[in-house]
Amino acid sequence: MKRLIAGLGAAALMAAGCGGGTPSGSGSDTVKVGLITKTETNPFFVKMKEGATAAAKAQGAELMSAAGKFDGDNASQITAIENMVAAGVKGILITPSDTKAIVPAIKKARDAGVLVIALDTPTEPQDATDALFATDNFKAGELIGQYAKAAMAGKPAKIATLDLAPGITVGKLRHDGFLKGFGVAEGDPSIVCSQDTQGDQSKGQTAMENCLQKAPDINLVYTINEPAALGAHTALKAKGIDKDVLVVSVDGGCTGTKAVKSGQIAATSQQYPLKMAESGVKAVTDFAKGGKKATGYTDTGVTLITDKPVAGVAAKDTAFGLANCWG
Repeated sequence: MKRLIAGLGAAALMAAGCGGGTPSGSGSDTVKVGLITKTETNPFFVKMKEGATAAAKAQGAELMSAAGKFDGDNASQITAIENMVAAGVKGILITPSDTKAIVPAIKKARDAGVLVIALDTPTEPQDATDALFATDNFKAGELIGQYAKAAMAGKPAKIATLDLAPGITVGKLRHDGFLKGFGVAEGDPSIVCSQDTQGDQSKGQTAMENCLQKAPDINLVYTINEPAALGAHTALKAKGIDKDVLVVSVDGGCTGTKAVKSGQIAATSQQYPLKMAESGVKAVTDFAKGGKKATGYTDTGVTLITDKPVAGVAAKDTAFGLANCWG
């Protein structure tokens, strides 16, 4: 029966378009590490998988990987957890697509003795996993909020926030951090439009078009990530006002960092998925070898990237950003 369940699970993984095992070790004593990302096409998760693969090889471990078919695909992530537990992984690294709905499946894995570490996105509650290795997403938002406040130099702001989606912690943390960094509270009259984008470029463009219909005098745009920022820029350019509107974002991907260099995005907060994955794989192999569980939150760092620095806000230029970007 167990073999049947495992077989069905493997079939489900393939149906979900998920990657199978990526063996880096061999033999019955090889530590198995699972990596489950939101998708396997987003460059952020591609870089995360690269980091996990390299770290597994260095540690003599075997990496099994899987991903959802789209951002928000909770069902495929649950299937992946079940398959990996059945396959005997010692630990699972996961970027949860649905931070609440995934919790029962994670609990089953932990009850089975598997170390579970969230990468990038915390679960709700955060202690549903043993540990979290991630960017301080609130700080990432706060940095671009501080930057925007200084860059506006006292000019009255008409703000559009292009957000992620309801109920996703990473989106809320960045949004709230931006508002704190800019010095306004939710509901402030300077926030004239808020739209969800799912972090998608085309939806970011549509969201910006909708906001401009509502408030044509928008002069500051917060975006959840760089694809949304580039979508917003397309909409602003179509109206001929892209030079008049300050766009700030989060991620630090190579495309996004190039957009900072070209001036499409004023500043971005760069995060480091490679480091998240490397740290996660090492934590699992340490657990397998010594029994010590990773716990709590590990900040994997964030850096403000811009070629137009402002006084009082620490930043690196795009040369640094491009040397450390992903995608």
